Amino acid sequence: MTLNDISGKKPVTLFGQEPAVILYVANALVAFLVTVPQFGLTEVSAGYVMTIVSGLVALAVAFLTRPWVVSALTGALSTILAGLASFGLPLTEQQSATFVILVSAVLGLVLRANVSPSAGPVQPTALVENVTVQR
Repeated sequence: MTLNDISGKKPVTLFGQEPAVILYVANALVAFLVTVPQFGLTEVSAGYVMTIVSGLVALAVAFLTRPWVVSALTGALSTILAGLASFGLPLTEQQSATFVILVSAVLGLVLRANVSPSAGPVQPTALVENVTVQR
């Protein structure tokens, strides 16, 4: 029996999976997509997209998991590293994207072991038992 079974609250999931995993996979996918030449992004605009998406993913993961401090610190590190890869290090657009994908994978796995989904709204349920009242 888990704590969620006792409290009656259902954990927040995305597609039946935990939110941190799905969101970090989405972050890695965006980092890959910005390198596709058909989208026509410059190296600078691709860096902005990767950094902003990393920040949004960090915010969403911190909101959807507990303890949120761990998620927020991990997300801040991810966003800082994405910005550093995009604007601070002498890397190409493809190298920056690969770095962001690697950071997303590693931090997603590390984070998964240390957080759990926050409880969602309480589902309306009724528990009825046969109770005999003696007077």
